[in-house]
Amino acid sequence: MTSPDSLVLKVAGRPVGRYVTRPELPARLSPRPYLHPVTTLAGTPVTELGPADHAHHLGVGVAVPDVEGHNFWGGRTFVRDKGPTELDNHGAQRHTAFQLRDPDGFVEELRWVAAGAELLRERRTVAATELTDGAWALDFTFSLTNVTPGPLSFGSPATNGRPGAAYGGFFWRARRETAAPDVFTADREGEHAVHGSRAGWLALAGADWTLVFAGATEDTRRDPWFVRAAEYPGVGSSLASGQRLRVAPGGTVVRRIVTVVADGRPGRDAVAALVRKAVSR
Repeated sequence: MTSPDSLVLKVAGRPVGRYVTRPELPARLSPRPYLHPVTTLAGTPVTELGPADHAHHLGVGVAVPDVEGHNFWGGRTFVRDKGPTELDNHGAQRHTAFQLRDPDGFVEELRWVAAGAELLRERRTVAATELTDGAWALDFTFSLTNVTPGPLSFGSPATNGRPGAAYGGFFWRARRETAAPDVFTADREGEHAVHGSRAGWLALAGADWTLVFAGATEDTRRDPWFVRAAEYPGVGSSLASGQRLRVAPGGTVVRRIVTVVADGRPGRDAVAALVRKAVSR
């Protein structure tokens, strides 16, 4: 039975993901809706929730470490000239309503709240689509609107002085296995070569599964990829890398990431074909 605070995504009648709208989490984890577990069509899990290495990593969702100084990522905040610091600055994403709720997707309204005030209003659109007998696509779009009377800016540890740590935005925490996953793009191989790139698509391949991430709009493709494989398996699309992202009052930031979830380890040509099929839908 599905909780009233969650729903199950299905592809061709098979469950592939559970979406939790109102998780019971401590404030320091920046409570927010998330997808977990997410599986391949064969049932192999490809997400992780609250792992020991990063308790604030919550499957698949949207998380930003710095929205005008408020932490919507969870855990410690990176402070310039000081490093990771425990601060009482955590925000929360609050589910408001579903505008649409079907077995293969939903449209959701959310409020981003911190220090007793609403900063952002979000519309999140998620769809699950079958691609082949061994692969499906998760199409994830989020629109963040500044509802304050003044400008807001999005930051990251990178913009606050920590090189290479431009995380914040769409983020997928993958399942840890004995060996680190392989990482590759159409023309690059390895975590160090891929991290921070603006590749059209990026693949993370485990023992018997592959995730392929693709930006599906021009704005999304301009965001560099944040990639971790050796330390932990995770991929995100960075909203604020070299400089803070500023949003005027009433302004909206929109990003769309399509992720192919495949059984096995398809090669580059097969991955590229799956991405083309997924993004064109």
